[in-house]
Amino acid sequence: MEGEVQMTIHIEYEAAGKLEFDYETLVKRVIEECMDYEDCPYEAEVSVLFTDDVEIREINKEHRGIDSPTDVLSFPNNEFEIPGDFSELEEHMAASFHPETGELILGDIVISVDRAKQQAEEYGHSLEREIAFLTAHSMFHLFGYDHMEEAEGIVMEEKQSKVLDKLQILR
Repeated sequence: MEGEVQMTIHIEYEAAGKLEFDYETLVKRVIEECMDYEDCPYEAEVSVLFTDDVEIREINKEHRGIDSPTDVLSFPNNEFEIPGDFSELEEHMAASFHPETGELILGDIVISVDRAKQQAEEYGHSLEREIAFLTAHSMFHLFGYDHMEEAEGIVMEEKQSKVLDKLQILR
């Protein structure tokens, strides 16, 4: 793979019932493509947790003060002055990079399998596509992007779409 970035991707699955597809390979492909798309110059580390609505609700309540389940939560390890601009990170070396591996610690992604199944059905596409979308969406949050403003949301949507299109993960 051209421009391949070496990564450590930790994946934990704590949801009830197994997924009927190779979600680990899917998530790794999406994360790696997001890294390539953003031209991240570092090897990186990302943690992904698959859980259910009950657990994600607890996490959402604890970290965001919102007492309801959600589809995906992103916990970026870094603050970007400009989203996707990795040039500032070396100034924060200790906090941004793993002391043993030297990898850029991007952060954590938490996905509700319950919500992903529900949304895949609502949107009329596969569960694989929904998991891929939620992973890409969360990765761009880890790169500092947000969607609080409409213009920011448009940028994020475009980036997510381009990554999924490149991987041929279509609706």
